[in-house]
Amino acid sequence: MRAIHFPHDADIGIGGVGPTLEAAFEQGALAMTAVMTDPAKIKLEEAVRIECEAPNAELLFVDWLNAIIFEMATRGMIFGAFKVSIEGLRLGGVATGEAICVERHSPAVEIKGATLTELAVVEDRPGVWRAQCVVDV
Repeated sequence: MRAIHFPHDADIGIGGVGPTLEAAFEQGALAMTAVMTDPAKIKLEEAVRIECEAPNAELLFVDWLNAIIFEMATRGMIFGAFKVSIEGLRLGGVATGEAICVERHSPAVEIKGATLTELAVVEDRPGVWRAQCVVDV
């Protein structure tokens, strides 16, 4: 499993690769956090439940990321660990983190939203899932 970044003209491409669709979504969320700060700096103190549903896996990935962005903004938190369960096109997830501390986390950018640009959720080969998109910073 790994979190990935890829170049994009104006914003930042993020994604995740894993042995399952769920793992790819988890790593994609971690890649999004890594755009802002080093995930290792985040204390895993509070878990927040996140649920979403979409008509296909690609939109589910975007909805998942945007739900995380919403929770970070409204709660003043940053997340460093993610757990995802997907049944059909319904996602149940948990994001774990802490209240953001500007001095300790030194956020590099603010992520405004996940976009449909470069959006892909694919099984590249058996047991290797990739979920990616561009986030607006």
